[in-house]
Amino acid sequence: MWAKFCAWLLRVFGWTCDSGPAPDKKCILLGVPHTSIWDFVVAYLFYARFPDKKAYCMVKKELFFWPLGYIVRAMGGIPTDRTNATTLVKSIISAMEEREEFTLAIAPEGTRKPIRRWKTGYHTIAKAAGIPVYLCYFDWGTKHVGVWKKVELTDDARADTERIQQEYETLHLKGKNPKGYITH
Repeated sequence: MWAKFCAWLLRVFGWTCDSGPAPDKKCILLGVPHTSIWDFVVAYLFYARFPDKKAYCMVKKELFFWPLGYIVRAMGGIPTDRTNATTLVKSIISAMEEREEFTLAIAPEGTRKPIRRWKTGYHTIAKAAGIPVYLCYFDWGTKHVGVWKKVELTDDARADTERIQQEYETLHLKGKNPKGYITH
């Protein structure tokens, strides 16, 4: 019932879903461009359309106060302490190991502000956990959302991230706040 409601809500808001979920039981989804909190809403509704799937995302621990914390957790939010990267990676990998299925959605930009150099934490997590990474998008210009393609990672996080940024450039995506998304 919830899945149908989420699919209906996306249609009401004018969004077209271009794909199904990622096929792997455990993976990382990169969501681009991230220029607004509404990106989270669109991404959540997209993945919630699949009754047997759930995507998790890292949310700063400061947002887990009552009653908001309950809602954020129900939507797949995992409280994270961004002050210690090592602890953050270990806690995410631990959460993955506790579940049979675990899809982690990450905005590689790391912020809703315009940024040229994306973060590589997704790479660290994927390599440490031995899971694949998929490129996903939410294009506010065309109102299309989907899982685009799987990328192969090397041992060079910075080079892989630059290659992924170049891949995204070919899509000519527009963020909800267009000035918040700048290309490589």
